[in-house]
Amino acid sequence: MHLLEHQVLAYIKQHQLITSGDKLLVACSGGVDSMALLSFFYKFQSYFQIELFVAHVDHMLRGEASAGDRNFVEQTCAKWDIPVFSSAIPIAEYLEQEGGNSQAICRRERYHFFEKVMSEQKMDKLVTAHHADDQLESMLMAMTKASSLNGLKGIMPKRPFLNNFVIRPFLAVTKSEIREYLHTEGQTYREDASNEKDVYTRNRFRHHVVPLLKKENPSISQHVVQLADQLAEDDRYLMQLAETRFSTLFEEMRGNCYKVVISDFQSEPLALQRRLILILLKYLYNDSKLIQSYALCTMILKLFDTAVGSSSVDLPDGYIARQQYGEITFGKSQQMHQMTKQPLTLNEWNWVGELRVYVGELAQCEDSLLAVHKPYYFTASTVQYPLLVRVREDGDRIALSGMQQKKKVARIFIDEKIPLVKRAHWPLLVDANNELLAVMAIRVNNQFSDVRLAIHDSVLLIAHI
Repeated sequence: MHLLEHQVLAYIKQHQLITSGDKLLVACSGGVDSMALLSFFYKFQSYFQIELFVAHVDHMLRGEASAGDRNFVEQTCAKWDIPVFSSAIPIAEYLEQEGGNSQAICRRERYHFFEKVMSEQKMDKLVTAHHADDQLESMLMAMTKASSLNGLKGIMPKRPFLNNFVIRPFLAVTKSEIREYLHTEGQTYREDASNEKDVYTRNRFRHHVVPLLKKENPSISQHVVQLADQLAEDDRYLMQLAETRFSTLFEEMRGNCYKVVISDFQSEPLALQRRLILILLKYLYNDSKLIQSYALCTMILKLFDTAVGSSSVDLPDGYIARQQYGEITFGKSQQMHQMTKQPLTLNEWNWVGELRVYVGELAQCEDSLLAVHKPYYFTASTVQYPLLVRVREDGDRIALSGMQQKKKVARIFIDEKIPLVKRAHWPLLVDANNELLAVMAIRVNNQFSDVRLAIHDSVLLIAHI
């Protein structure tokens, strides 16, 4: 048995890539890598007890050369009695219509075709010929970007694809080993002239950076594969821990909104904090680029630096992260003003953003507090408990002493020259019926008085931090 076959068989077993009875769709361009992959599985088809199929895409970018690739793959599959599914896709037309990166469009359309074939033919796994040198190039490219750990994990040996998986059994071997194996097997392949062009980022790494590294250490590709496996294993374990902690730390609210207590989050190790944010982003977004954005993750983490005061960060797609009352709430901006209501504990100080609030029985309130902080007296029976603090809602009005009509809170903010940036977060005191009792530190409603009367049995105190 050839050394490459030993290595690939061991890698397949290590990562449990194949199960007896699998229907495998091999992506085959006709190049050296994919032809070696097809040759390997054709040879071991009975050993694995699998059904083998081939998919080939002609991107129609190289005229007769790419048409020749398709013909070569189809003839090889006919000789080996392997069903083949081929498609010619006019990538040039897509480029003219959309612009953008030709390689990205090629990959998108190629995988759309693979999805279609797998779905229609009810296949189990897509097999691609990514190898150890591809892994090295991918990780080097990730290092040149502001990438997350996911980029440094490189190409995964197995990842979800449709309802099943895409597998990469050749990650254990290098390009030179693949080429030597195909030569030993007496098989031919097609050369793609575009692989020699330096216009593509991967080609520049392949032609100029990787040879220098291999000159320093000929085994660097295999070492990088081992490193990627270790990173993936460590990350998998930490993600499992983070998933468990997420359900404990983050409270799911209505409308795809989540709330977390800052102090609880801060008590977690930084490695878990980053993964907790990643899990949150997965719940909020379907866009993998947003989910993996290092800049976005870092921006959100900075919100957790303090639990004092209030602040907010605008997130993509109309979401907002709002920090107040020692908590951070994530949700659509139009929902945020209706989301969080903080209940007040009676007869003790409550932290409310940049304020402290005391509501309690007069009999339990020390005279020294009444002397230091301006008291507002009221009768407990005139309000409905529990009392809560929330932010402004559309149409909020408050009944003020000496006024026949309730006054708009928006008008109070204007009269008091409250900055626009603070108005959306300003704390309002309401009772259980959502009756507005106070625009905190600005106005109280007509149930409160700064003069103590015999009927008063309760008191409200507000203090700046």
